[in-house]
Amino acid sequence: MALTLLSSPLQGFTDFRFRNAFNHYFGGIDTFYSPYIRLNGKLKIKQSYENDILPENNTGLEVIPQIITNDPEEFIYVAKYVQSLGYKELNWNLGCPYPMVAKSGMGSGLICNPPKINEILHRAHHETDILVSMKMRMGYENAEEILEVFPILDQYPLKNIAIHARIGKQLYKGPVDLDAFEKCIGSTKHKLYYNGDITSISAFKALEERFPSLDHFMIGRGLIADPFLPSMIKNNTTEYPENRWTIFSEFHDTIYQQYDAYLSGPTPIKLKMLGFWEFFSQSTSNPQKTYKAIKKATNPIKYKQAVAQIIEKEMAAHRR
Repeated sequence: MALTLLSSPLQGFTDFRFRNAFNHYFGGIDTFYSPYIRLNGKLKIKQSYENDILPENNTGLEVIPQIITNDPEEFIYVAKYVQSLGYKELNWNLGCPYPMVAKSGMGSGLICNPPKINEILHRAHHETDILVSMKMRMGYENAEEILEVFPILDQYPLKNIAIHARIGKQLYKGPVDLDAFEKCIGSTKHKLYYNGDITSISAFKALEERFPSLDHFMIGRGLIADPFLPSMIKNNTTEYPENRWTIFSEFHDTIYQQYDAYLSGPTPIKLKMLGFWEFFSQSTSNPQKTYKAIKKATNPIKYKQAVAQIIEKEMAAHRR
């Protein structure tokens, strides 16, 4: 069975700059989902969203735009907009766990409202010809919520449902609930993709063994923490390339330069890279120390020195 790996969208991280650099240096991802478009009641696409999905900013990548909304008008507006750019599919986010989103009845906070989901899907399928796919959690309060939505979803020709095997209230804390995910497999006619805690080769192998009928897996935070993971899964190896840290260093410098040119001033770039290092540090030999060194770097010169020292240290450890 051919294996398909997808990049789960992470707001603030997996934009087109990251996607292009990732694809160039690491590969292994078949399809990237763009971070969600959110309209906030105005039928207008923000410039940053537009830049993120413009075809000329995503050459050589397969990208699927995503929307977060609980409003049929917004859904239809975005569907027609992405179609005007040449996209054939729109992914609907019913997974975002953040309380501010969920409490406003969007993301995972919408799963408990089957009539609203039905209304939006009905209108999307009657007023546009876009292909709709779903990204979901198993609920916000409990893992049974999704089971009540499946009869609605089964009425529509969805492309797939990607399920993060947690509930929204968990955010990213605690273990994934594989028993609850297993219940989903027999409860819908739609093709399911698995998402959640694919952070290592062994974690992936265990999932593959547990769910032999699945051939689409989505990697989110694990892909930033260890950018080599998707290609290693694809190549069925636990061995990193010899020049692992050289490749990582070039990748890092590429995204740093691009974000530095886009963001104005030393503070935004510092915060941006600090966010990335929360993940990057997890693949170093001493995550806490690595992250602390980045945090202490108060200006661009100190930051670059800290990064150079971290990479030098990892290379030396590898040579030993």
